[in-house]
Amino acid sequence: MTHPNSSPQAAALVDGFSLEMTGKDVPGLEEARDAIPQGTKINVTFLGNEDLEMRVAAAKAVKDMGFVPVPHISARRLESEAQLVEFLTRLQDVGATEHVFAVGGDPAEPAGPYPDSLSVIRSGLLQQHGVREVSIAGYPEGHPDIADDVLWRHLDEKALTLAQQGLDAVVLTQFAFDTDPVMSWIGAVRERGIDAQIRIGTPGPAGIKRLLGFARRFGIGANAMIVKKYGFSLTNLMGTAGPDRFVSDLAERLVSPSNHAARDSGDVKLHFYTFGGLLATSQWAREFVAAQSSGARR
Repeated sequence: MTHPNSSPQAAALVDGFSLEMTGKDVPGLEEARDAIPQGTKINVTFLGNEDLEMRVAAAKAVKDMGFVPVPHISARRLESEAQLVEFLTRLQDVGATEHVFAVGGDPAEPAGPYPDSLSVIRSGLLQQHGVREVSIAGYPEGHPDIADDVLWRHLDEKALTLAQQGLDAVVLTQFAFDTDPVMSWIGAVRERGIDAQIRIGTPGPAGIKRLLGFARRFGIGANAMIVKKYGFSLTNLMGTAGPDRFVSDLAERLVSPSNHAARDSGDVKLHFYTFGGLLATSQWAREFVAAQSSGARR
């Protein structure tokens, strides 16, 4: 693996990365544990085909292996306040409530009293169960089912509500292929007075067909220009792709003195969507940081 544009900025951007796993990925986490730095934040998804026991067990496994669990709370999947309280209580019992990710979730109609993540935050139940930091969703390339003005209004309201509650905030984005909208969006977030840490969602190394499938599912434009920027070809979908080019480009633009958005970008890190490849993603991150650092020293 070569990194011709080695830079300390790229290494710093990757350093302190966070990861995503599902409740079913505990064996993969066990396999990858030695490749993941201790204290790494690991988000545990809230999928419709997984249950309470699986989610709590995964969060406990993350904690027990020396990482920081960030359980997802999917507002629209919650059938009642009692279900939310039970989930938070069980997570608190295993020491996994300090950090959570509150997200609306996929169902078209809410299963219970929480139509969006803001309603979960406003319930006051999070801090009652030991939550200190809440991640909220960001959408640099928009959302297929939600208008941009609604996304911005909700981001403003969530950031304000968390500040009023004395809770820290992290803005965690859907994954992106293109640094142009990411940089524009970071600038817009900062212009709105939101100074929370931003974690840019980034696909870990994965099969190209799988990457494009996820991109379409999330409404992310997977056109030829974006795919080219990410470093692979639409005419050859058989291989795998890593985020080298995207990460290097983002790091360069975050520190570019000619880039207006870079001057006020604030605290920006990466969050890797692993597609089940916890080990592959963690090894990629370790090798990337090592290559950037050694290249910068030469």
